[in-house]
Amino acid sequence: MQGFGPGAFGELNAEDYDRNYPVDAATLQAVEVLAELADGGPVLELAIGTGRMALPLVERGLTVAGIEASPEMVAKLRAKPGGEAVRVIVGDMAEVAIEGEFRLVFLMFNTLFNLTRQADQVRCFANAARRLSGGGVFVLEAFVPDVAHFVDRQRVRTVRVGYGDAVLEASDHDPATQRIDYQYIRATSQGLSLKPLPMRYVWPSEMDLMAQLAGLTLRERWGGWDRSPFTGSSTKHISIYGRAEADVQSG
Repeated sequence: MQGFGPGAFGELNAEDYDRNYPVDAATLQAVEVLAELADGGPVLELAIGTGRMALPLVERGLTVAGIEASPEMVAKLRAKPGGEAVRVIVGDMAEVAIEGEFRLVFLMFNTLFNLTRQADQVRCFANAARRLSGGGVFVLEAFVPDVAHFVDRQRVRTVRVGYGDAVLEASDHDPATQRIDYQYIRATSQGLSLKPLPMRYVWPSEMDLMAQLAGLTLRERWGGWDRSPFTGSSTKHISIYGRAEADVQSG
């Protein structure tokens, strides 16, 4: 989608983000696992957003920093209790530098796919790898692509129907580039609103290759934050990458 830059998601969604994606039991389960993986060390969240994950980690005594492309999302984070204490660099998570090394770097909610070119996704892995301490890990949450529901490379589905509104998702799939362009259409008595979202999905095996290019290797892969096994029927995965053993020992 022409004109959809790194900060466009936040510009379009910051006002409603916390209402649409509240901190729920599933979020807190993920927080507990991330806190365990951090092992007391400093944490860096790529695409930190409004602090949905970061602030619960701070409450658990961890030092958390973030990279975020959207000033609007950062403003929402700053307005929350404890938000002013979180160090955030505004910029593209694929390239922006942030001082320090981190025991845990993580990227949630399919956000790697918001980088719509493979080259940018590869750069994101490299940027994350540069921020890791010797024994640190890079953790990603992502859906497993399922293109079977597209007919003629298109799909329309109902997201929500309420008394005063309805939300539809229209999507167009290009298998050659692994790109899906979404348009979320909300209809109310006042009219229509549109929220576009382009994505480039990545297969788990391709993600592993991106990690290898950044000097990382797959440590574990789960089918969810409950640490269930990742299988052929899994719809999402939690992938944990660390530096090659030789690099860790030499570091």
